[in-house]
Amino acid sequence: MNIRNTNKLFKEELKKTDKFAIWITSKIGTIGFFLIIFLWTILWLSWNIFATKELRFDPYPAFVLWLFLSNMIQIFLMPLLRVGQNLQGKRAEIRAENDYFVNVKAEGEVASLMQEVQELKKMVATLQKN
Repeated sequence: MNIRNTNKLFKEELKKTDKFAIWITSKIGTIGFFLIIFLWTILWLSWNIFATKELRFDPYPAFVLWLFLSNMIQIFLMPLLRVGQNLQGKRAEIRAENDYFVNVKAEGEVASLMQEVQELKKMVATLQKN
């Protein structure tokens, strides 16, 4: 049984692209990213609905450019998120394996201590009889 530093082990295996995928995954899963996308959408659509016709660059009701950019963001982020999630899953598996080894070792130590306690009880009982 080998107890390891799972964080160190996991980080040693990561390539730069893996680190980038994990960084993107951790940033996209935040309320901050949601608010950025939400505000960008509100501003874009509002500008192109309420601005004068000369200033509109993606006219209502189609919003073709907005749809194109939104889809490009989704197309690029979906596989990147999946890679990050797979790497996070791998880290969880490494951690779970290490936890198993820690638990097995602890169980062996507890069994050893229980045996010693039983022996001490027998010794105390023997001493009390004398």
